[in-house]
Amino acid sequence: MHFAHSPDKLRGIPAQDYTTHVNGVFNRASEAADKAAHYATFDGELLKHVVYLAAEFHDLGKLDEQNQDVLSGKAKAKKLPVQHTDAGTAYLLDSLEVTPGAVLIRSHHIGLPDFIDEQNRSEESILRDDSVREKVNQALPELIRLHKEALQRSQIVREDNWAIAGTTSLFFRIALSCLADGDHSDTAIHYGDQTADEPIIELRPTKRLAALDKYVEELKEDNDRSRQRSEIYETCRNAVTETGIVSCDSPVGTGKTTAIMAHLLSRAEKQHFRRIIIVLPFTNIIRQSVEIYRKALVLPDENPELVVAELHHRADFQDVKSRQFTALWKAPIIVTTAVTFFETLASNTPAALRRLHALPGSAVFVDESHAALPAKLLPLAWDWIKAFAYEWGCYWVMASGSLNRYWKIKEFDEETPDVPEIIPNAFRERLAKYEEKRITYKFQDIPFGPEDLVGWLATLPGPRIVILNTVQSAAVVAREYEKRFQRFSVEHLSTSLTPLDRDKTLKRIRSRLTDKNDTDWTLIATSCVEAGVDLSFRTGVRESASLVSLLQTGGRVNRHIFLSAETVWTILIKEEGLLKRHPGMSDSSKVLVDLISEGRVISPSLCTDALKREIRLAGNFSTDLLKKDREMRFPQVEKDFQVIASDTRTVVVGNEIIDKLERHLPVDWRDIQNSSVQIWGYRLDVLQIPEVLGHHGIYKWIYAYDNFIGYMAGILPVEAIQKGIGGACII
Repeated sequence: MHFAHSPDKLRGIPAQDYTTHVNGVFNRASEAADKAAHYATFDGELLKHVVYLAAEFHDLGKLDEQNQDVLSGKAKAKKLPVQHTDAGTAYLLDSLEVTPGAVLIRSHHIGLPDFIDEQNRSEESILRDDSVREKVNQALPELIRLHKEALQRSQIVREDNWAIAGTTSLFFRIALSCLADGDHSDTAIHYGDQTADEPIIELRPTKRLAALDKYVEELKEDNDRSRQRSEIYETCRNAVTETGIVSCDSPVGTGKTTAIMAHLLSRAEKQHFRRIIIVLPFTNIIRQSVEIYRKALVLPDENPELVVAELHHRADFQDVKSRQFTALWKAPIIVTTAVTFFETLASNTPAALRRLHALPGSAVFVDESHAALPAKLLPLAWDWIKAFAYEWGCYWVMASGSLNRYWKIKEFDEETPDVPEIIPNAFRERLAKYEEKRITYKFQDIPFGPEDLVGWLATLPGPRIVILNTVQSAAVVAREYEKRFQRFSVEHLSTSLTPLDRDKTLKRIRSRLTDKNDTDWTLIATSCVEAGVDLSFRTGVRESASLVSLLQTGGRVNRHIFLSAETVWTILIKEEGLLKRHPGMSDSSKVLVDLISEGRVISPSLCTDALKREIRLAGNFSTDLLKKDREMRFPQVEKDFQVIASDTRTVVVGNEIIDKLERHLPVDWRDIQNSSVQIWGYRLDVLQIPEVLGHHGIYKWIYAYDNFIGYMAGILPVEAIQKGIGGACII
């Protein structure tokens, strides 16, 4: 007998035999490819054949005698003595002449290559590992003999043409997704780290649309705002569209969450989509949307968590003992962040890519699309959106209360395509008139330090919402406010809190906003509350960022009243003490201040012009990134396409979850998600944060954490010491 995985003697798990593993990977990977191929316009059959071959031969090199000694348990080694992916790569590349399949085998652990670098290598070295190439070439006939003996059958497919007709970079990502998911899942199931495959829950759009209709009907009230929402719901629900991409420009508070879901379910009835994916800019919006969708869409006897999946942040682990915690797109309705979604599309890493094969045949709602991505990343993202729409059967709704129609800017798309609106122009103009009466925008041009800012905020009508550009600045100002006016006068909300603590804070904020006698308090937050959250304050304050961020902050002020305008301020901060400016917002902030200085009236009509200015400030970055993707320079694209320009890592807060992980007890990925935060890698290095024992890529928080400013309770004192700052502002 030959083996594919070594035994885990500590847990009493035997070695996995080669035949079982290859068959398991083949079955899972081919099923994923078959489902994705069903929606393909050009490359469906090619996808299936390439994945079939790659799945069958992906572990061919493990049959090497030296590798078998380790895998059987006879010999001990931290890694296999002979690099095991080169044999399958060589066989598909040279014997079968299936280059796409060879690429997948070479990449299923280390990620897709840089094709320009590969082309610059010698002919015999392309896609090969030079350190074992000669040895593998000599051993290959015997390895093939053993493989055929083990499997008793082969899925070799003879084709005259292996050329990819559609977008090549997406084809390779989808194909590797199928293989990586099959490989990771089969391995995790063998070691008991993942249960057997969960049953597939169908989208069932007709029944879910009926349930949504009933839910919305029960929310109706006898007022203008409610009637407006009902009109938008019916308009979106019954909109007839023929293209793969549409847009929806509807002001804040008009019920896009349910209206666009109705539209997507209606389309799913006709086009047989297999899932709906809702992409939101911020983590806290997810919980609010998930609560609505679970109430409105889950049918009797269904598990809400399996029907509407809630994915807060990326938790993609390449380590074999941790990768079962990767959150996959298996549910019929998925609510996720723009970071997770678009960085998955850009990824070169198998652990992240393994979910991508679920995207073909999906309807995607990019909510608050203005805030989904930095301007410099939008041209490449738009290229992917078009390709998934017209090559892989996806349907996209680009929606926002402050919509940037970036496809009309030639720097984004020289063709400037017509993207239909699902809300008629006359109706949209009528909605826009309400916005003019609701908010007044003002600018405070003298930069604030933390003490001056807190004193000025207290003079404004309350309750107030203040949005700052960095997690650290929000924590510093919240602590200063607490010090000056006591804890009950201030709330704080940012991603320094775990999802569980953010939920508790949001619940308390909502309760306070309903109390008409509780007005003299301030919410200090980051951009995680500027969009999509149903909160309404008396006054808004926004640190200078982008125009659309300012408009979205306006959506958290005077949200449900049209007749009396309230004020939203733009402010500047001094980078003094522990306050931090966000370097990634310098261009967008400059554009906003320029528009204000020019005397332009702040309104959604300025959005496209503001974005045009931002993309021009970015220079050639966007063009170069688009070129890299088309040249299939996969590692470069993953490196450059960062929605959040930082190395963030998953850090678990809470001894109970950490203890279970370190004792290798069963832990659901949802538990890790709800009890963790994302922290910049440089902070972890400076603070010497350790990894969870036995789980590479998952860290444990060892400093102070509280439910007011989260992990910043541990970081601010360290920052203060490093900068030689004393005083009570850090306690």
